[in-house]
Amino acid sequence: MRIRDPLGRKGNIVVGLDVGTTKICAIVGEVRGGKTDIIAIGSAPSTGLRKGVVINIESTVDSIKKAVKDAEAMAGIEIKSVYVGIAGRHIKGFESYGAVGIKGKEVKPQDVERAIDSASVVYVPLDREVLHVIPTEFILDGQDGIKDPVGMAGVRLEVKVHIVTGAVSSVQNLLKCCERAGIDVIDIVLEPIASAAAVLTEDEKDLGAALVDIGGGTTDIAIYKDGSLRHTAVLALGGNHFTNDIGIGLRIPVQEAERIKKKYGCAVTSMVNETEEMDVAGADKQVRKIPRRYIAEIIQPRCEELTELIKREIENSSGLEPGLSGVILTGGASLLAGLDRLMEANLGLSVRIGMPDGIESSCASNSPLFQSNVNNPMYSTGVGLILHSIDGEPVPNPELLGRINGDMFNGIFDRMKEWVRNLFGVNGHELRGKSRTLSGSMRQRI
Repeated sequence: MRIRDPLGRKGNIVVGLDVGTTKICAIVGEVRGGKTDIIAIGSAPSTGLRKGVVINIESTVDSIKKAVKDAEAMAGIEIKSVYVGIAGRHIKGFESYGAVGIKGKEVKPQDVERAIDSASVVYVPLDREVLHVIPTEFILDGQDGIKDPVGMAGVRLEVKVHIVTGAVSSVQNLLKCCERAGIDVIDIVLEPIASAAAVLTEDEKDLGAALVDIGGGTTDIAIYKDGSLRHTAVLALGGNHFTNDIGIGLRIPVQEAERIKKKYGCAVTSMVNETEEMDVAGADKQVRKIPRRYIAEIIQPRCEELTELIKREIENSSGLEPGLSGVILTGGASLLAGLDRLMEANLGLSVRIGMPDGIESSCASNSPLFQSNVNNPMYSTGVGLILHSIDGEPVPNPELLGRINGDMFNGIFDRMKEWVRNLFGVNGHELRGKSRTLSGSMRQRI
């Protein structure tokens, strides 16, 4: 994707838009020579979302405009198109299966497409829309564990896929906010998938890992095994709940509770010195001193609740728990002191804080402050949207985006063809003239 750039950069400019519950962030990256340079970050408080879902279009539009404007000013470009992340409790993921007979002596890319189409023909309620169809494993004549069957000899090809759906109304409202802000949406990406692109290593994906992205209103979970996404979930609990607990417990305004959480918050009571005190301003502006240990006593039960919900999702993820190598925490709320230690003890798995990886900041905004800002868990989703756009996975649903802007269909279809070429080695003439795409059959109902 090319964006008008008065600075004359030679790389492709890609923009990721993270529309979160507490902040809306626009991150601009330049892709050149196989490397990704983050050249700008624009951020604005988010007041129009709750638990990842738009509840006030005007407020959300204003926040998007401000974040994009700040990013434009820093990068010196005009932003017209973005990759946008989506989350919320309405997101659901499930497994599906398909099988086809091989028409020739060996598996061709068309056979792979037919197998994925077969797996995509599932019942989807009218109020839900398919966002992603992600192949996780191919089976050829009973031989499982195959990642790329093209060129192999066989007579029956089976495929397992992970299908991600979202509520039609929530998706449309998000797209409308972007449209009213003057921004075209190239693709919608599930936020934990984007975050995984930024913080998970290939070894972690192969060995098995659970990405836990703790945002303001939700906690997004993506579980990988054998290099593929196997399970997704969204929990309606995030950093804002920690803040609200502090505000109620200490009877202080939300803004003061947020400041206290960031500066003095701790997830483990035993990590806090019993003699340490802090200043707290009440609603009457009177400042009083209280033991810091009070904050940990308020936060710890909520952190334990979140850990239990995460553990339940891991246990329910098709028996993947025994094979996981660890848990990777990311998102702004993952910076809460002691949270990784508490989860490691309660989950029985190694836990680390995931920072955006695979990026540089060697362009116009290369300063120590900018570098430290980029390498922060709160920007994992935004950076991941950029990295995801380079990988081209998973397959987008052109019908979904076409509802808001029909002119986007051709560009999305071209990206899908490129994705198939890269993954299965399809030549251009083999796809030319096809009107049916991998996601075209997702709209079928049985």
